[in-house]
Amino acid sequence: MEERITEVTSLDDPRLGDYRNLREADLAVRREAFIAESEVVLRVLLHRGRFAVRSIFLAASRLPKLATLLLTIDPEVSIYVGCQELLNQVVGFRIHRGILAAGQRSPMPTAAQLCGQLGPGPRRLVLLEGLTNHDNVGGVFRNAAAFGADGVLYDSTTCDPLYRKAIRVSVGAALFVPFARCVTSHEAIEAARAVGFEILALTPRPEADALAEIGTTWAAAERVALLVGSEGPGLASPTLATADRAVRIAMAAGFDSLNVATASGIALHALRTAQRASQASPE
Repeated sequence: MEERITEVTSLDDPRLGDYRNLREADLAVRREAFIAESEVVLRVLLHRGRFAVRSIFLAASRLPKLATLLLTIDPEVSIYVGCQELLNQVVGFRIHRGILAAGQRSPMPTAAQLCGQLGPGPRRLVLLEGLTNHDNVGGVFRNAAAFGADGVLYDSTTCDPLYRKAIRVSVGAALFVPFARCVTSHEAIEAARAVGFEILALTPRPEADALAEIGTTWAAAERVALLVGSEGPGLASPTLATADRAVRIAMAAGFDSLNVATASGIALHALRTAQRASQASPE
């Protein structure tokens, strides 16, 4: 194992370029690499993710626990180890978990390509409009993975799913749930609709149908795309008007708003439950 490890001691070591000043680099949106953080996310990147690993950078204290995992890594992947303080200085803030990896971005499919690659049978997509909070995007991807969604399409006003914090909040789901970026939410809707998806818009508006009352027949349709918007304004009115149906989550009197990640989880669970109930019902 020792021959795989490269000890680093200098803050200016050029081999650590992917990890330098992460907050500034994240804001600039990296063109080639993304950063995975924590042991859980590292395991996903190595064993479930669809992206190549450029390198790994660990605090020395983490090495014993990860030794077995690191033996499974491609020998071509560099593993850098330094003290916790060096890790913090390179990154620009304290990395409590002491575990980082740089992944290689790969060309993304277009929305039309992603939708066209879906196989037959029941399918679920999530469409995002205007989600600018990285925690929310990560939460939506986590829910998409948990409830079996086949992909996520997001517009240009939604933040990058491969932003470090979004990946961490998604518990690595952003590394294996397929996604595609669209210029507008209209492009995402049209790509889904072109391959037979019905568009279900999630909104707190009182005139929308209650999610619990949409019925198993419609909810268990072969192809359903759940359309969600930002926490503040929600879906734009023109976007909402393009949906096949608008639904709301019933809440206690005097309260009409949920975190968008929470709301997406409730809706995806409802769709999955309805689908299973429909499949179990006798003809």
